Amino acid sequence: MKKHIPNFLTCCNLFFGCIGIIFSFKNSLDIAAYCIGIAAIFDFLDGFVARILKVSSPIGKELDSLADCVTFGVLPAFILYQLMISASLEKVSQDLVEGQIPTAMDSYLPYVALLIAIFSALRLAKFNVDTRQSDSFIGVPTPANAILIGSIPLILLQNPTYSAIILNPILLVVLAIVMSLLLVAELPLFALKFKSFAFKGNEIRYIFLLSSVLLLIFLQYLGIPLIILLYVVLSVINNIISVKVTDEDKLIEKK
Repeated sequence: MKKHIPNFLTCCNLFFGCIGIIFSFKNSLDIAAYCIGIAAIFDFLDGFVARILKVSSPIGKELDSLADCVTFGVLPAFILYQLMISASLEKVSQDLVEGQIPTAMDSYLPYVALLIAIFSALRLAKFNVDTRQSDSFIGVPTPANAILIGSIPLILLQNPTYSAIILNPILLVVLAIVMSLLLVAELPLFALKFKSFAFKGNEIRYIFLLSSVLLLIFLQYLGIPLIILLYVVLSVINNIISVKVTDEDKLIEKK
């Protein structure tokens, strides 16, 4: 019986991903964003429970990737798509007010958001066959990318005055392309997997967690994009330090 518990949690992840997609169709992007957050909790719990119960199976691994593709790939793509439609409509209205003729490109730009779904699927497929990603990640994890995109409607809800900046078609297109590339980039990123809770050896993780809590307390939803940025920056710093230590160790061995 216990071997089915992680799979049940994974199915809960998928369920909330589907619910989020339904709400994105209704343009209730804040609820769709909350669904990503709830699903991310279940995504964490399925692996956590599987390790505690010491149960794992090939089916569980494949089910997890399929659920993640929907929840953290398709759902954020639709959220971004709806945001880009709103941005395009805003641009068209402004062009008409200014006496300019809207271009056909304005109606096609939102489809760029679907790159998120495509590259998320590629990211998950790579993860399943890449043996290097047992204790760390190569490329931005799909949940992190989904949470970043999901934070946008929540930021707009919290700070409506930012809509003029955030709902910029070019900015959203750049976001879609950059995040799609980061999903499959050969960029090593640390994982929040603690082999022990000692500070030594987990410095980067504790710094990240503490910084994330402070950003959420002081900036609320606006802190989420900064947390994802901090995650990437700290990973790059950690990689530089690791390479430097490795080179020093090799130098000592030669001596």
